[in-house]
Amino acid sequence: MNISSRSILPETEIPIVIIGAGGIVKDAHLPAYAKAGFKVLGIYDIEKKNAELLARKFEVPQICDTIEELIELGIKNKAVFDVAVPAAEIIPILSVLPDNAAVLIQKPMGENLMEAEKILSLCRQKELVAAINFQLRYAPFVNAARTIIDSGAIGDVYDMEVKLCAFTPWHLWDFLTKTPRVEILYHSIHYIDLVRSILGDPDRVMAKTVRHPTTTVAQTKSTVIMDYGDTISATIITNHDHDFGPRHQQSYIKWEGTKGVIYARMGLLLDYPNGVSDEFEYGIKDVNGNTEWKTVDLKGSWFPDAFIGTMGSLMRFMEGSEMELPTSVEDAIKTMEAVENAYMSSNGNLR
Repeated sequence: MNISSRSILPETEIPIVIIGAGGIVKDAHLPAYAKAGFKVLGIYDIEKKNAELLARKFEVPQICDTIEELIELGIKNKAVFDVAVPAAEIIPILSVLPDNAAVLIQKPMGENLMEAEKILSLCRQKELVAAINFQLRYAPFVNAARTIIDSGAIGDVYDMEVKLCAFTPWHLWDFLTKTPRVEILYHSIHYIDLVRSILGDPDRVMAKTVRHPTTTVAQTKSTVIMDYGDTISATIITNHDHDFGPRHQQSYIKWEGTKGVIYARMGLLLDYPNGVSDEFEYGIKDVNGNTEWKTVDLKGSWFPDAFIGTMGSLMRFMEGSEMELPTSVEDAIKTMEAVENAYMSSNGNLR
């Protein structure tokens, strides 16, 4: 079986300007764009020294003193605006971007569903070509899994399971100490979005998210059940506080189908941000009912390669080589609805 794990690149060169110079831009956006050969023209951050550091490291030609300067640069060069800021800052930034601009917005789509709806309304009002950076959809192991699933090799998918039991260094993101919603909104949202992209929208979402007794952030552990009826199950279980060494840490996604199964280890989340290697295996039943497991050596990982996928998808939509924008704000609002329902469930209010 020919298994593709790479995202498709655009056919034309479309430049990028970046708003934000935080850790995610340093660790993922800029390394991904360099790897893909995308042209970054300029960068702006409210803390200019952060922009200066990244511009030097990644050879970004222009450091903008103001957001207005960066916007002018983007307009002049018909660039994509890559908005990589905390959720609470998205609406003010979108408000000053030019109408009809192409925008890739770092997830989440606001801090709650109300903000997400305002973002959607603003994007419609300004006629923005806007997508949310739900990049897990484009991780090499997800691309490979999707290739196998789409081929019909494992039959109909009836179970998706995501399990994380690791130690996450939350101190790397200072703004999260002041955020009332953390684990589901900033982490498990990736898995909720991924499940939606494979299984569709759930009938309902049930969840419980809690904090660790000694943590500095609001929640670090979650259990999420996405309800698809009586024959399909989707579960997400995360524990970011397993600080007892690597022996029993886990980080994987598993897809089970009527004919076979796929297992992907997400190595990035083990010893984050250094990570360990990913693993990808799949098994298909033969005519005698026996399962033969095969291991595939995939190139790349979630960081930074998945960020090539989300930006590349937006570029391909802009140039007309793709007719759909999978992570558009119109689709992302449904992920935000599922996230909101998870929090409502955790608070004892199912709907």
